[in-house]
Amino acid sequence: MKASGFKIFIVEDDPWYGQILEYHLGLNPDYEVRKFETGKDLLSHLHLKPDLITLDFSLPDMKGDDLYRKIRNASPELPVIVISSQEDIAVAVKLLKMGVSDYLLKDDATKDLLWNSIIRIRENQSLKEEVESLKEELGQKFTFQNSIIGNSASLQKVFTLIEKAIKTNINVSITGETGTGKEVVAKAIHYNSKRKKKNFVAVNMAAIPKELIESELFGHEKGAFTGALTRKIGKFEEAEGGTIFLDEIAELDLNNQSKLLRVLQEREVTRVGGNEKVKLDVRIIVATHQNLAEKVKNNEFREDLFYRVMGLPISLPPLRERENDVLILAKFFIDAFTKDNQIPSIGMSKGAKEKLLKYQYPGNVRELKAIIELAIVMSNEEEIKAEDISFNNIAKEDMFLVEQKSLKEHTRDIIKYYLEKNNNDVMSTAKQLDIGKSTIYKMLQEGDL
Repeated sequence: MKASGFKIFIVEDDPWYGQILEYHLGLNPDYEVRKFETGKDLLSHLHLKPDLITLDFSLPDMKGDDLYRKIRNASPELPVIVISSQEDIAVAVKLLKMGVSDYLLKDDATKDLLWNSIIRIRENQSLKEEVESLKEELGQKFTFQNSIIGNSASLQKVFTLIEKAIKTNINVSITGETGTGKEVVAKAIHYNSKRKKKNFVAVNMAAIPKELIESELFGHEKGAFTGALTRKIGKFEEAEGGTIFLDEIAELDLNNQSKLLRVLQEREVTRVGGNEKVKLDVRIIVATHQNLAEKVKNNEFREDLFYRVMGLPISLPPLRERENDVLILAKFFIDAFTKDNQIPSIGMSKGAKEKLLKYQYPGNVRELKAIIELAIVMSNEEEIKAEDISFNNIAKEDMFLVEQKSLKEHTRDIIKYYLEKNNNDVMSTAKQLDIGKSTIYKMLQEGDL
C-alpha cells in the first residue's frame, strides 16, 4: 500500500472477483486498495484504520451481518458497502437499517455502481468534516475568554459555576435581567462540554404560540392536524446528543408545562399524532428573567417542573453591578464594530469613560453595545467624547419625574424600585443609591416602603 491516500479494504472470498474490484478501484491514484478473503483476516487488520470497507455478504468463516456488527463495534463511523449475490430485499433492508452505507448486487454494473457509491461517501465525509471544523471554530468562539467579557468579582463567580456545569450533564437554570447574556452563557457551557460536537438548539418559548409549542418541541407526524403535510422532527429530537436551550421558560403555559415535565421525566418524546416513543439523550438548559420561585407560589409554574429544571442555578449580574467591566466591554464592542465596518480603531476620552461608568444600563450588555456603536458613528475624531454618547433608555427611573410628588414620596418610590431590582437586598440598594442603610431600615420600620 502507498504511504497516504484513501484506504479501501475489499473483503471478497472469490479471488477472481476480488482482483477485478481491486484493479478497478486502483485506477484512481488516490485510492489505497487492499484485499482480504476472510472476515477474520479483515478484523485482524482494522488497526490500520481503513477509510472504507467493501464487504462480501457470503464469506466462508462468518456471516456478513455478524462481521458487520464486529466492524461497527470496533469503528462505529467506518462506512461499509455490502456487495452480495443475494437478491433478497429483506436482507438488504435489514443491513441498511443496521447502518451499512450501501447495498450492491453482483452483476455487470457493480463496478460502476461501487465507484459512484465511494465518490458519494467521500463527498459526505468531506461535508461532515467541514461541519465538524465549523463546530470546532464555534466552540473556540464560545470559550470563556472569547464570549463572556469581563473580570469583575461578580462575573468570576459566574465563571466558577460554568466550570462546574461543563463537567457533568446536570440541568442548568440561568437567571438574569434582559440583556445580561443568558444565551451566551448557555452556549459557553455547551461548547466547552463533552456535547460540543452535537447540536445546540435554542428555543424562545415566548416567541411560539401556545397552540404550536407541543409540535415545535416534540414534532408531529404527517396528517396529525390540518396543515401537517409531512412529518416534522421536534427541537428535542434535533438536539439529540447535544443541548436544548429553553429561553424564557416562565412563559410556558401550565398545560404545556405538564407535557414538558413528562418528557424530562421519561427522557423520551412522542410526536403529535404518533405512537412511536423516541428515546432522548439531551442536556437541558433553561433561562428566564422572571422569578420562577415566585411564579410557583402564585400557581403560575408547576412546582415539580421547577425542581426538575432548576439543576445548577446560575444568576447573571446586571451590568451596573459589574464594576469596571463596562469599560472592558466598551473596548471590546469598539474593536468589533470598527473591524466589521473596516474603519480605523477609535479610543475613548476620559469624559466618555466617566459618563459610561455613571449610567445604570437598564438594558444591560445589549444596551451598552448599541450605545457604543452609535457613539462611534456620531464621533468625528480619533476618540469617542462624552457628547457622542447618548442614552435613549425607557427606564422606570424616568417615571419618577412625571408626577408632582413631594421629595419624601420621590425618595420612597426610588428606594422601593431599587429594592425590588436588588431582590430586597438592603446593603446593595444603599450602596447603589449612596445612602445609609439605616435610612432604608427606618423607612421599612415606619411602613413607608
